[in-house]
Amino acid sequence: MNSRERTTKALNHEETDRVPIDFGSTPVTGISVSIVSKLREYYKLDNKTPVKVIEPFQMLGEVDDDLKEKLGVDFVGLSGRDNMYGFKNKGWKPWQLFDGTKVLVPDKFNTGPEKDGSILQYPEGDMSVSAGARMPKNGYYFDAIIRQKPINDSNLNVEDNLEEYKELTDEDLKYFEKEADYLYKNTKFAIVANFGGTSFGDIALVPGPSLKDPKGIRDVEEWYVSTITRKSYVYEVFSRQSEIILKNMEKFKQAVSNKINVLFISGTDFGTQRGPFISNESYRELYKPFNKKINDWVHKNTSWKTFMHSCGSIEKLIPEFIEAGFDILNPVQLSAEGMDAKLLKEKYGKHVIFWGGGVDTQKTLPFGTEEEVAREVEERVKIFSKDGGFVFNSIHNIQAGTPIENIVSMIEILRRYKK
Repeated sequence: MNSRERTTKALNHEETDRVPIDFGSTPVTGISVSIVSKLREYYKLDNKTPVKVIEPFQMLGEVDDDLKEKLGVDFVGLSGRDNMYGFKNKGWKPWQLFDGTKVLVPDKFNTGPEKDGSILQYPEGDMSVSAGARMPKNGYYFDAIIRQKPINDSNLNVEDNLEEYKELTDEDLKYFEKEADYLYKNTKFAIVANFGGTSFGDIALVPGPSLKDPKGIRDVEEWYVSTITRKSYVYEVFSRQSEIILKNMEKFKQAVSNKINVLFISGTDFGTQRGPFISNESYRELYKPFNKKINDWVHKNTSWKTFMHSCGSIEKLIPEFIEAGFDILNPVQLSAEGMDAKLLKEKYGKHVIFWGGGVDTQKTLPFGTEEEVAREVEERVKIFSKDGGFVFNSIHNIQAGTPIENIVSMIEILRRYKK
């Protein structure tokens, strides 16, 4: 099978010649740029040009086609022109990580060292406004800087929390049409698209990292509290956002038609290590109506599968996600309480595609032995691949500092594991 044939069968809960593999198609299935560089060195691939940082928030590296082949990857990503900080991935220039790795960053990736050795990131690359994120000295990725203004409930305006959600422009649509056509005709990969703005309450976006002057509710803690104390306000934000999304869906469909296979819909986390941090009732009341509205539109009008990401212990919420119409669940964090691989597959394997869960990136992959990695990968593949409905990925992005030997051990097991 080629990648698209393999993917189509797996996404329709049919067994394939081997398990489909994803590394790099989304912001939650990627690889740290330093690790991408080391993998290229290990596999003796061309290293004359440094690896591009294609997602500067988490400092994820571009996985080029030659490395995809070495890793057995079946997917390619199609993302919007602007990144998390509101500037485009273009005009590449040299930059160096704290560990000395030489990389390429977009031309508006403007940082300056602070007295404490940390570095700042600016919305739209504009250093004349307050920074939106900070990477601590010797760090690996950026943390949001909260720029919350005093909140006056009598003047709270829903429009302020919608500033970053805009309708796709003609220029955006031409870009998506051109890129989708190129990827469909010139690569063998299944296409995972993400045009942005479709997650309701994604906490990574709440602080407004792409905005020069964020207004509304922009403090992380205040936002979570507001889902209870200002529920009607948050509901109205989601309602208005859903209207924008549906308009964009129609435009996006016209641009890419059915060249894509999967659409990234939600990156909102609902779980902690020990359990959900939202009740089923609250999910039904605040999030589910809008998730369902978007998923229903996709399923009615396209052949795409819908992708949701939620870390943590979310087993109790999975029936809600299925009813809301999500086809794919990522990252399948099996280290969290109640997230047992056999239980998840037996209870939900006929109804949802598990995309992830392949190896633990908190402990096993970064700190285990090669043998421990191999055992865990083989165990997870045996459980999840039965009757299809599984795409292999690590549990969230592969982090900086992960031993290359462990990653290679993971890949070698996948090479040997056939139907």
